[in-house]
Amino acid sequence: MSDTLPISQRSPETIGLLAGWGDYPLVVAAAMRRQGYRVAALGILKHTDPRLAEMCDEFAWIGLGSLGRAVRQFRRWGVERAAMAGKVHKAEYFQPGWWWTHRPDWYCLKTFSKQLLYGSSDRRDDTLLGLIVDAFAKGGVVFEPATDFAPELLVPAGQIAGKPLSARQRRDVAFGWELAKRMGGLDIGQTVCVMNQAPIAVEAIEGTDACIRRAGDLCGGGGFTVVKVAKPRQDMRFDVPTVGARTLQSIASAGGQVLAIEANQTILVDEVEFRRVAAQLKISVVAVAAEDAARGAA
Repeated sequence: MSDTLPISQRSPETIGLLAGWGDYPLVVAAAMRRQGYRVAALGILKHTDPRLAEMCDEFAWIGLGSLGRAVRQFRRWGVERAAMAGKVHKAEYFQPGWWWTHRPDWYCLKTFSKQLLYGSSDRRDDTLLGLIVDAFAKGGVVFEPATDFAPELLVPAGQIAGKPLSARQRRDVAFGWELAKRMGGLDIGQTVCVMNQAPIAVEAIEGTDACIRRAGDLCGGGGFTVVKVAKPRQDMRFDVPTVGARTLQSIASAGGQVLAIEANQTILVDEVEFRRVAAQLKISVVAVAAEDAARGAA
């Protein structure tokens, strides 16, 4: 019935937001509000910034195992479309007491029975996130890329901050790009740290910041390059590469000098602050288009 009314008289659609760690969920919620949507967010315990609750029309906390409750809560709020934003620390699944902290419900156990109960299936990111998306879809909630609501966050190709790269740094970017793409294709990680065309650290379950810190420990002289890319068949609904001021601070603390990201496939959170921090920390940041990386022309 409401679809027959003029747009100005229609009730705003309620969009769901499944929010993980970092500033990205805050940015997505703000973008949704600017577009006139009602925002109904589920914050993941031990992950989501509490400030998100103040930005949303509806908000509730859930554990990592509260899959059935999450679906029911979205449906109670009238959510039919939703987006994911923010990192989930998968290492939580391997910590003592995980079951008690996040209390998987029956729907979660049913969805992840092979992973949780029998150990007969893999726990790769794409596998787990794909199962989550399918579970919500069965409950009537369809996930869409968060960048559909905030397309301005995808960074275009070009020099983002700092000095142009030296020939050595460009070679390191080209080398790191190929390595990171191979790791992404295996669904291991999307970030590598390299120095003089040698791999220093490769991201796995620990996440980008921990990978960078490990590179700093292993490369005491500093000066290494961080390369972060999308997976070869990146599903833009989840696990999209994201960088922000915190990424730069991690690089600076570890002694890195360069950050290379994939253009049009990477989310840049708070570009103004990002550029300010990059200048302050003297880190060069470049967004590389896939076709240029293939030619080694970072």
